[in-house]
Amino acid sequence: MLKNEKENPVKDKSYTFALRIVFLYRHLVEKKKEYVLSKQLLRSGTSIGANIEEAIGGQSRADFLSKMSISYKEARESHYWLRLLRDSGYLSDKEANSLLLDCEELLKLIGSIQKSTKENR
Repeated sequence: MLKNEKENPVKDKSYTFALRIVFLYRHLVEKKKEYVLSKQLLRSGTSIGANIEEAIGGQSRADFLSKMSISYKEARESHYWLRLLRDSGYLSDKEANSLLLDCEELLKLIGSIQKSTKENR
C-alpha cells in the first residue's frame, strides 16, 4: 500500500479476485488443457481491478464513473465465464461457487459505488 493511501475494500477485493483468477487460469491450462474459455476469464477477471485502479486515479467524476462502469461490465462477464466453465464441467461446483460468490460481492460493491457517485453529482 502506498504511503498515505487509505484502505479501499473494492480495490483490495478486486485484487484478491484477480489473483484467484490467475491461479485458476494456470490450473485450467496446465491440468485441464482448457485454453479458450480460461483466457477469456483471465482477461475479464483481471480487468476488474485494473479499471478500479484507473477509476481511483481518475481526473474527474465522469472519468471515475466511466472506469467503474467498465469494472462492473467486466465483473458481469467474469460471472458468465465462471458459470460456463462450471456448467461445461471444467470446474466443480465447489471451485466455481467460491469464485462466483466473490464476483457477486464485487458486483454489489461496484454497483453501490456507481449509484452513490451518480446520486452525489
